[in-house]
Amino acid sequence: QVELVESGGGLVQPGGSLRLSCAASRSIASIYTMAWYRQTPGDQRDMVARITRFGTTNYADSVKGRFTISRDNAQNTVYLQMDSLKPEDTAIYYCTADQNGFGRFQYWGQGTQVTVSS
Repeated sequence: QVELVESGGGLVQPGGSLRLSCAASRSIASIYTMAWYRQTPGDQRDMVARITRFGTTNYADSVKGRFTISRDNAQNTVYLQMDSLKPEDTAIYYCTADQNGFGRFQYWGQGTQVTVSS
């Protein structure tokens, strides 16, 4: 079991930056994949970025070149650096963990709201 707590969301103007943090209640070194998903009202939850325990990363096409995911196993924290933000990035962002690398994300945080608006 692991609890995940997101922080760092807020209101930002288009073109601005935010860094989201996901703090885990225990060591994440053994967790195969950590990821960020996002969801807007009425839509499904979509993958934004993910990172394996080996440092391999994947991004949604819509955020490639603008977002960067990283993990600090020593601090039990995963980050999402978001640059060049657009209004369409507005969503609730969720941190999630796939313990064994089987593609099933068993653990989810409560989410943090990101709003991109002028």
